[in-house]
Amino acid sequence: MNWIKKIKSCIILLLLLAAVLAIGYWKQGKLPVFGKTLEEPMGKKVALTFDDGPHPYYTEQLLDGLKKRGVKATFFVTGEHASLHPEVIERMNEEGHLIGNHTYSHIQLKSSNREKFKEELIKTNEIIEGITGKEVVFVRPPYGTWDKSFEAELNMIPVLWTVDPLDWCSKNVACVVDKVVNKTKENDIILMHDYYESTVTAAFEIVDQLQKEGYEFVTVEEILFD
Repeated sequence: MNWIKKIKSCIILLLLLAAVLAIGYWKQGKLPVFGKTLEEPMGKKVALTFDDGPHPYYTEQLLDGLKKRGVKATFFVTGEHASLHPEVIERMNEEGHLIGNHTYSHIQLKSSNREKFKEELIKTNEIIEGITGKEVVFVRPPYGTWDKSFEAELNMIPVLWTVDPLDWCSKNVACVVDKVVNKTKENDIILMHDYYESTVTAAFEIVDQLQKEGYEFVTVEEILFD
């Protein structure tokens, strides 16, 4: 009968060991199943970006709402507006948003103005870096027109977009929201402009709806390099 007791003792020890392991995995948010580990699903990442600012009122309003929702965004600012409202740039930086270059005067690159375009990028970098103390790496060329040789010359990375609701030409908040929510997929980069009241309102509705769908808002560098 001793061997029966030994078997029972072994079974009890194995069950206790299994219970300890299960509790350990549960505390880590993981459960082992048939030799594999199931982890909690990661949120679908998407980047919300804003061009043309900062605006002295609408951008501040936008920052308030993003902070309330725990959202980090990317702002492509013009040097002209950054120099007029450095306190808004400081706030963007302090609250963890990514700040990129959108030229000084929103100039479009053409074959006839390459050097002027380059000078505006350099000038805007200097303005932003003078406010934040951080190197500017990302650039959004106005209208998406770009010269790849600038990437090596200026050590900058261009960032375009995958979802464009044309918010700059529409005050219809519902229309802007529908375009973004219906078109957005994982790893998309959404283009908006923080120079319009309707855009700020739409941005909050977009964030609220996409967060309910499991999206996580990140800066563009996480989309491009993670």
